[in-house]
Amino acid sequence: MRKNSVKNTRINGEVQRVLAEIIRGGIKDPRIAPMTSVVAVEVAPDLKTCKAWISVLGDEKAQADTLAGLKSAEGYIRNQLARTINLRNTPQISFIMDQSIAYGVNMSKLIDEVVHSESVEDEMVESDENN
Repeated sequence: MRKNSVKNTRINGEVQRVLAEIIRGGIKDPRIAPMTSVVAVEVAPDLKTCKAWISVLGDEKAQADTLAGLKSAEGYIRNQLARTINLRNTPQISFIMDQSIAYGVNMSKLIDEVVHSESVEDEMVESDENN
């Protein structure tokens, strides 16, 4: 099975949906933040391993705690995944913290600051020309 095949894409989407449901409703670990989302999932073509990118709304401590909680609950998550999705092999899941949302928010703030500072400079130049 190729990495970009229709079957692999369908499996990735299904695993992502089920992982999100398990994290949202199945895990009782208090370390896992309530605003945790599964951003993307990449299941290997041989169905042995799976990378799951997660995003956590909160500070770095909440992100680290959530990652630790998910790693400790990996066996339970894998068991629930095996019960829900009928695959030949249930993949070994490795959780990766996705920083793209935080990066995007930071870049948006920086762009807003630059635009604001340019508009202030333009106003200062206009007021100097009028005087």
